[in-house]
Amino acid sequence: MARVVICGVARTPIGKFRGSLSNLSAVELGIRSVKELLNRCNIDASSGIIDEVLFGQVLQAGAGQAPARQVALGAGLPNTIAATTINKVCGSSLKAVMMAANSIKAGEYKAIIAGGMESMTNAPKFEKRNGGEKEMVPTMVHDGLWDVYNDVHMGNTGEIVANECKIS
Repeated sequence: MARVVICGVARTPIGKFRGSLSNLSAVELGIRSVKELLNRCNIDASSGIIDEVLFGQVLQAGAGQAPARQVALGAGLPNTIAATTINKVCGSSLKAVMMAANSIKAGEYKAIIAGGMESMTNAPKFEKRNGGEKEMVPTMVHDGLWDVYNDVHMGNTGEIVANECKIS
C-alpha cells in the first residue's frame, strides 16, 4: 500500500458574506488556491505530475458544469486530468481529501490535488418550476444550511445535538 503524504497547502482567506471576496465565484476562488498550491510546490501545471483534482462544493447551482474540472483547467492543468466535484454538505472538502488518500493508497494515482471551494454570496436564488407561489428560494439556505431530515436550519442542530447528548 502506498504511503500518503501532504506535500503542500494553499487556501483563500476566510471570506465574509457579501465581503471583499464577493466578486469572485467559488470556481475563481478554487482556481486561485490551486495556482498558489502549484506555485508553492514548484510544480509546472502542464507537467502532468498531478493525476487528479477532487474538490468539494455544496452550493453548485449557477457554478456551471463540473466545477472541479473548471478549477483544474483554470489553474492550467492539462485537459486530460481527471476531476470530480464532491457534495457532502459540510464535509465536502474533507471527503475530497479522504478520497484522494484512498486513491493513492490503492495505487490508482500518485499525486492528487484535493480541497474545496464555496461562495455563499454568489449562491443564486431559484424559482420552483411547477405551480404554486412564485417565491424565490435562496440556494444558500435550501441546499447548504437547511437540515432536510429534521426540517430545521443547520445553525439549530448544534443546540439539538447538545441537548440530546446532554453536553454543554
